[in-house]
Amino acid sequence: MLPCLSWAQDDGEEAAEEPAAAEEGEEGVPSSSAIYLPIKPAFVVNFGGPGKLRYIKAEVSVRVDSSDAANSVRHHLPYIRNNLVMLFASQTEDTVDSQAGKEALRQDALAEVRKILFEEDGLETGVVDIFFNTLIVQR
Repeated sequence: MLPCLSWAQDDGEEAAEEPAAAEEGEEGVPSSSAIYLPIKPAFVVNFGGPGKLRYIKAEVSVRVDSSDAANSVRHHLPYIRNNLVMLFASQTEDTVDSQAGKEALRQDALAEVRKILFEEDGLETGVVDIFFNTLIVQR
């Protein structure tokens, strides 16, 4: 009989924890915290125009501040991927050669994601930042 009482107590403790989880955002993360969404698979694009083939490989994550923004990013992922592929492919050797150029590329990618979510869902805020987890340039 003791094991049953112990089990019933555990059940009561779990029930007490459920309202706290309901106040939290996606996957137990507090709703005020950032949500990081990796865009997979990694981007591999050629860039630089005619001549010798050059490649960029980029692993990208998007930081959003709400589950609504996270859902919007997930929903429009094909559109986001397309525009980021085009952005990466439009680079020149000069633009990806320096740290400042890579930062400008990151800012352009952030602006592109924000533009898509504004055009499609009217979200003016929500996408906080975009990060290159990996950025490899082969010349």
